[in-house]
Amino acid sequence: MVGEKRWSLFTIFNTLILSAVAVATLYPVIYIIAISFSESSAIAQGKVFLWPVGFNLDAYRYIFSEDRIPSAYLNTILYTALGTLINLVMTAVAAYPLSRPGLFWRKFFVIGIVLTMFLNGGMIPTYLVVDKLGLLNSIWAIVLPNAIWTMELLILKSFYENMSESLRESAILDGATEFRILWSIIIPLSKPALASIGLFYFMGHWNSYFLPMIYLNDVDKYPLQVVLRDMLILQYAEESQVEGTKALMPDAVKNATIFISMIPVLLIYPFAQKYFAKGVMLGSEKG
Repeated sequence: MVGEKRWSLFTIFNTLILSAVAVATLYPVIYIIAISFSESSAIAQGKVFLWPVGFNLDAYRYIFSEDRIPSAYLNTILYTALGTLINLVMTAVAAYPLSRPGLFWRKFFVIGIVLTMFLNGGMIPTYLVVDKLGLLNSIWAIVLPNAIWTMELLILKSFYENMSESLRESAILDGATEFRILWSIIIPLSKPALASIGLFYFMGHWNSYFLPMIYLNDVDKYPLQVVLRDMLILQYAEESQVEGTKALMPDAVKNATIFISMIPVLLIYPFAQKYFAKGVMLGSEKG
């Protein structure tokens, strides 16, 4: 019949694969939420699967009654916001001259930047540099060593190269300087690309635990991911009485903390996704 939708073998196979991926992705999230809202006795007996058993908020009450977790949460927000801002500004500024064909030794600089993806000084030399600069145990030790990521720099450079050259030529004829062109024309037109790499920067800072674990000595400055690592790997848990008789299960606290750490990502990603998809498409087109 005309207009009847036919399912090809590829469509069926593709649907099954994507459905399996969706289930594999959603199951851990649903399980974590179910554990965090379940009773301690049900968790201990392994009764929780995809739905909370004996719904309660004891784990969340415990989390917000502890000074360490809310403080770590605020630290993570601060590190992520400042770090992402620095990343975007530095990447946008560095990518522009690299995108200009007339840059002196352009290929040399690009090759040198690409090599940093495969060769680097290592953890100990980097630590010594951070120490000599007096950045240890400060927020700057978290946000400055990774101010520019090579892959994101190359993506934005490619995006700049595919922009219409007539815009820049018209601005030059009007007497605009290179800085004026960058801040008034190039960057405003690059919002989709900046949103794309900004999402990667955001996720990188939000999930970072290795750098804070190395550079921060003060426990009060730890981000949420370091605290969460202690809870998951080092089995960090303190005794807490629930209703005066039962101890709160560490698994409930762990999963509640994990769920809280996912909330900003779940809120931001849907809004950034349209810019992410648009930025990828525009980065592959001319003009």
